[in-house]
Order: sequence, then C-alpha cells, then structure tokens
Amino acid sequence: MKEEDKKFQFALAKENYILLAIGFAIIILGFVLMIGGRSEDPAVFNEDIFSFRRITLAPIVVLFGFMFEIYAIMKKPKSEK
Repeated sequence: MKEEDKKFQFALAKENYILLAIGFAIIILGFVLMIGGRSEDPAVFNEDIFSFRRITLAPIVVLFGFMFEIYAIMKKPKSEK
C-alpha cells in the first residue's frame, strides 16, 4: 500500500459506521419510548407516567443501544481480499 493511501484511511471501517448508526437509532427509539405521561392539568397527578413502557422497557432499550454502540466500535472489520 502506498504512503498516500494510508493517510486517508478512517479509524473504523464502513461496516462499523453502519453499526454505529443503527446503535444511535436504537438509543433514539429508547428515548422516544420514554416520552409522554404528562398531565393536562398541573394540579392533577397522572399515573400513566409509571407505565411499563416508560419505567422498564425504554431504559432497557437505551442500555441495549449503548451496548450495541460499544460492540460497533470494538468489532473487527472483515479483511478485504
């Protein structure tokens, strides 16, 4: 490989960047699942804020997204022939 070709190589392969984008989308999905539960009247408490989706599912999805990001960074790209 020429010296000029080595200067323009990215730190990660294309496959890693695609996986990073997927992980970012998973994290965004988790935060979207947390949205809601607001009460129309501030004097009235809305029990919907404690739903399974907001308290359990969304944090698990976000955590999975961050673990997927670590995997995407650490994954060794397939060697090109």
